[in-house]
Amino acid sequence: MLCNLSIRNIILIDQLELELNGGLSVLTGETGAGKSILLDALGLVLGRRAEQGLVRNGCDQGSVSASFVLSGNSALVEFLLERGVELDGDELILRRTIKAEGKSRAFINDQAVSIGLLREVGDALVEVHGQHGQQGLMDAKTHRNLLDLHGGLAGHAQDLAAAYDTWRKLVTDLATMEAAMSDAQADDDYLRHAVDELEALAPVIGEEEQLSEARTMMMHGEQIAEELSQAMDSLTAHRGAENSVRTALRRIERITDKAPEKLEPVANQLASAFEELSQAIADLEVIQRDIDFDPQQLEGTEERLFALRAAARKYKVPVDGLNGALEQMVAQINAIESGGSELNELQQRCKKAQTHYEDLAQALSAARQKAAKSLDKAVNAELPLLKLEKATFKTSLTPLARENWSRSGADKIAFEVSTNPGAAMGALSKIASGGELSRFSLALKVVLAKGGVVPTMIFDEIDQGIGGAVADAVGERLSRLADAAQILVVTHSPQVASRGAHHLRVGKEVEGDLTFTRVRPLNGDERLEEIARMLAGAEITNEARAAAEKLITNAVQP
Repeated sequence: MLCNLSIRNIILIDQLELELNGGLSVLTGETGAGKSILLDALGLVLGRRAEQGLVRNGCDQGSVSASFVLSGNSALVEFLLERGVELDGDELILRRTIKAEGKSRAFINDQAVSIGLLREVGDALVEVHGQHGQQGLMDAKTHRNLLDLHGGLAGHAQDLAAAYDTWRKLVTDLATMEAAMSDAQADDDYLRHAVDELEALAPVIGEEEQLSEARTMMMHGEQIAEELSQAMDSLTAHRGAENSVRTALRRIERITDKAPEKLEPVANQLASAFEELSQAIADLEVIQRDIDFDPQQLEGTEERLFALRAAARKYKVPVDGLNGALEQMVAQINAIESGGSELNELQQRCKKAQTHYEDLAQALSAARQKAAKSLDKAVNAELPLLKLEKATFKTSLTPLARENWSRSGADKIAFEVSTNPGAAMGALSKIASGGELSRFSLALKVVLAKGGVVPTMIFDEIDQGIGGAVADAVGERLSRLADAAQILVVTHSPQVASRGAHHLRVGKEVEGDLTFTRVRPLNGDERLEEIARMLAGAEITNEARAAAEKLITNAVQP
């Protein structure tokens, strides 16, 4: 329910705080007083398009805030939580700011949100009906949901949507498998040749790096071997370094006792040098054996390395990815060999899912036909009371071609009317005149209210073009509808205004050179005077006051 509307610097409104109540509230005022400004401001905070010219002249920015109570609206609470909007109890505050140049920002509970999210939330909270724009109700796209709501078929519709999703996914999976099978069969010979080639090659992960290192070593092996050989000759051939050091050490050891203090350190140094030299010669001998140059081994290593790299280029994978490519191609061959049974199984599942969807769609169509008869009967019962006794309402269900089946079912659903006996039925929004359209809308809303309605509904002069008993009937239906939702009515009809549980008057006030739109709640004598003005015009007579008092007395309050 809408509890508070706060408007700052929007057109003629400088500052307005409007407290609203449940039940039926009527807004009255002379033409041009600013009632449309209130609706424009409310539309702004509900996510409607923000246009230049809304900000009050001389101001940089305007703003509108609307406070709602969410009691019992668990679906909307869940919707908001899923989108990260933090809630504090049952209160929800929508706010929209707009710059003079037209740029705007949206907030929910002081959290910045997209205009799209604000509009989705606004649509769930408030429904606006005008003489030429019954929001939602006149849109044929909504008729299916409204019929399901009336017939209590929402659960069946959800089951049908789930069955459709399952069926269409299987259809997609089947098409994918058939395409893969076709491609695989076309490449069968190629795949088998490739598998034979890779199995013969038998690649090993990490082999490329090992072969590359070995090849590098062997490519330099001949030069290294030659230099090592010469180094060994220098150390060991004839009287090489090793023999020279050993001979010198023996000679020093023979005379060490003659001058131990001087010769013993030298003997130790030579002994250490001899050990280091012997170890170096032993290490060089090991290295010579390890890098012994073998041209045939180099050739074999290169052939293996080049074969692996050529296969990698051919199959467009890294060398270490050859094993994965082999596994994939083996899987493709296995799929070809076993694909027939898998394809057949998927085809059977797809057919079964289609049959399940068709069964549910047929059952839902039958249920919708029954619900349509009930809805038609209920709406047609309302029409005479709204002085549309010659009109007929009908819910049309037309089977759709198979290619047009959807999550919503296999029927096209549309509300149709005829306004005169014998006249052809046609789309609700095209056949009815402005006043008739308003009354058809109201009749539908009264009937559909039994199945649940948007928490707040606003009717903008839907009584235009009607008067007397018809206007009184419209007021009575609005009053009845207020038992199920909060109803706000902008009206010029005294019959409708007299039905209001709450009365607000919109008017202009001039202060100096400035004009402002003000909204005042009316009670008692003020309300009587306003309804008398609506009856009499500019000059309020005693007769008009008496008629107004009679209207108020006779009105059935919600």
